[in-house]
Amino acid sequence: MQMITWNDFTKVELRVGRIVAAEVFAEARKPAYKLQVDFGPEIGQKKSSAQLTALYRPEELVGRLVVAVVNFPPKQIGPFMSECLVTGFHDAQGRVTLCMPEHEVPLGTRLL
Repeated sequence: MQMITWNDFTKVELRVGRIVAAEVFAEARKPAYKLQVDFGPEIGQKKSSAQLTALYRPEELVGRLVVAVVNFPPKQIGPFMSECLVTGFHDAQGRVTLCMPEHEVPLGTRLL
């Protein structure tokens, strides 16, 4: 494991957002969804491609709070431009489960 400094960590903008739209990303090479995530008035809405199809249906994702990296440069994924990285963990079967706040927090709140 590579050690980082506190300054390295503070460069990563991990923010809370709410999924406001989710749809199947049919053109993706690996099964994925296209997400629209609202990070509040300071950041606004950002798009993300997320490989969450094993544990979630699109309609179950809408309304959920998630933790995402909002300061990566946009990344082209096939015909889709992903603007943030929604975080999650692989379970024992390799399925991605979302990293989510346990309680309601204001949109855009930074993880520190």
